[in-house]
Formats: sequence, C-alpha cells, structure tokens
Amino acid sequence: MIQQLADWLIYGLLGLSADTALGSALNFFIYDSIKIVLLLFLISVIMGIVNAYFPIERLRNYLTSHRLYGLQYLFASLFGAITPFCSCSSIPLFIGFVKGGIPLGVTFAFLITSPLVNEVAVAMFLGTFGLRITLIYVVSGILLGMIGGFVLGRMKLEPYLSDWVRQIQQNASADFNTWEREHTPFVKRLPSILREAWSIVKGVLLYIIIGIGIGAFMHGYVPEGFFEHYLSRDNVWAVPLSVLLAVPMYANAAGIVPIIEVFVAKGIPIGTALAFMMAVVGLSLPEATLLKKVMSWRLIGIFFGVVTLIIILSGYLFNAIL
Repeated sequence: MIQQLADWLIYGLLGLSADTALGSALNFFIYDSIKIVLLLFLISVIMGIVNAYFPIERLRNYLTSHRLYGLQYLFASLFGAITPFCSCSSIPLFIGFVKGGIPLGVTFAFLITSPLVNEVAVAMFLGTFGLRITLIYVVSGILLGMIGGFVLGRMKLEPYLSDWVRQIQQNASADFNTWEREHTPFVKRLPSILREAWSIVKGVLLYIIIGIGIGAFMHGYVPEGFFEHYLSRDNVWAVPLSVLLAVPMYANAAGIVPIIEVFVAKGIPIGTALAFMMAVVGLSLPEATLLKKVMSWRLIGIFFGVVTLIIILSGYLFNAIL
C-alpha cells in the first residue's frame, strides 16, 4: 500500500516518469519515509514497554550482586541494544555505569552496542532489508559489544580512566538494593509509553529525512558502477577502506541506513555496507571528544582500535557467508 501511494503521488499526481532520475529519487524518498516512520513508531512502543519494566537500576543491581561467569557482557550488550542512544548520548549512561561500580569491560560492552543496535536501526533495517538481514545485524551488533567488552575488560584499563572518574568511583556507593519496582498498571503506563515513542520519532525525524534524502539522491543520480569500483567484493581492501572512510562521517542509524540501502542496491557487498554503517554510528570524532572527559587519549585509542578491528573482521565474515 505504501508503494502504491508513492507511485500515485510521484507518477500519477506529479506526472513524473519512473525512468527519470528525479522520478525514481522522489519515489524512493516518499516510500522509505512513510515506511520507516511507521515501523520506527511501532518498534519504539514495543521497546518502551520493555524499558518500562526493565529499568537501568535493575541492571545495575543485578550486575553488581551476582556472579555471572561472563554473562554480564551479554546482559550489558542487550541493554545497550534496547536503549535508543547514539554514540554520543550513550556516554552519560556510560559514566553512570562506571560510577555505579560496574566493571569497565562490561561498561564498554554497553557503550559499543548502544549506538549500533536500537529500535531506530532495527525498524529501518526491517523495512529496508527484511527479517533475515535484520536478525544478522542485531546479533552481530550484540556480539560485537560482548567481544569488544570482554577484550577491553581483560586488558585492565582502569588506570587510564581520568582522575575525575576514579575519584567518583572511590566516593560513589554501588549499593542499588534500595530500588523498588513501581507497580503501575500497564493501562496507566501506556499513554506515557506512546508519548515517549512519538518523542523518539520526532527526535530522529530530521535525521531520517536527511538520510533518506541523501539515499534518494544517490539512488536516482549516482552512476551505475561508481560504488562497485571502490568497494566491490573483488577489492580486498574494501572493508577496511569503508571503515576508515566512515569514522569522520558521524551520523546516527536514522541517517545512515537509507544510504546503506543504496550501497547494497548499487552492488556493494552486505558485509562491507554493514561495516561502514557500524563504523559511522559506533566510531566518531564527536564521541572521542566527549570520551576525553572520562578517559585518557591512550584509553580512547585502545577502545577505538579494538572496535575498529572487530568491525573489519565482522565485515569480512559477513561477506564470506552472505
């Protein structure tokens, strides 16, 4: 129905031809905009229900009071996956984890996964690539956070935190056992969940429009073979090149997924496209600047280096199996 609406608006009402670059680009823009906004609102409501009954205090309490034999990395990554934050807005919560006494490796698992996997990205991937690729994307993002957090945790990097953070750690209490769950009926919570879901949509709507606009332009006007030449499967350096090019191109998932859709449509292997997206949303210069408040440059370099290496390896793996 959405495609029929887009066809009617562009090819019927406006009278543009599907064979022209402008007609193709505008049709892409209308179809993707409506589809992604609807999916985003629906999944935001679902994630709002999850967040309402599984708040951060419960995660902190559980991680600091149980022996989990490594599963804490999984729990932190899952929590990162259901929180709607970009790499920069994840940092205040990262600081809260560190203040709460949660191990640094577990905190890194959250910081890595949070911008990579959230309801915005899942909604857009589901509408763009279908269920199979969406599941691969979600699972790989969670695994990336787990592996990265585990590796960074084993490196004993606490001495490279800033003096400010270490002082807070010494003074902060890690006892969250006083938290009590609010037994509010679901019917009373639903209006606030719907408002929050709509606020998420409004908060990223501009990025969605810009991202889809860029994707529509590329879809209609970029010549065939342009991307294949530089990021093709035959180019052994395509994956690391895509990751290096992505770092200065900071954006959130709402802005980058439509561009990835065009990459794939132009013939870029899905692994290379996913590696590009993960680098764009998970590694950025603004994030490094904000992290300087809580880490030394040495720790930031180690963090970025480990995550970059894992993203590149993931890209090669996806290209091999997909």
